[in-house]
Amino acid sequence: MAYRPLCASQVRQQWFGRSRNGLHPGEVDRFLHRVADELAVLHAELARTREENARIKGALRDWQSRFAPRVVRA
Repeated sequence: MAYRPLCASQVRQQWFGRSRNGLHPGEVDRFLHRVADELAVLHAELARTREENARIKGALRDWQSRFAPRVVRA
């Protein structure tokens, strides 16, 4: 199975069983929403970084095709 990164909606929708002496549901919910918000920001930043990386690679290829010395093979 391929690795799939955890997304914000998975964190927001995570359910925990309750026990008599379990965790405070409101605190768990607030924490999960905080984690989900941070994941959403990180995924957006990663997407922007990948787009910028592709743009820079394209610009480098264009520059190389115009200005890099040609290799002549005998």
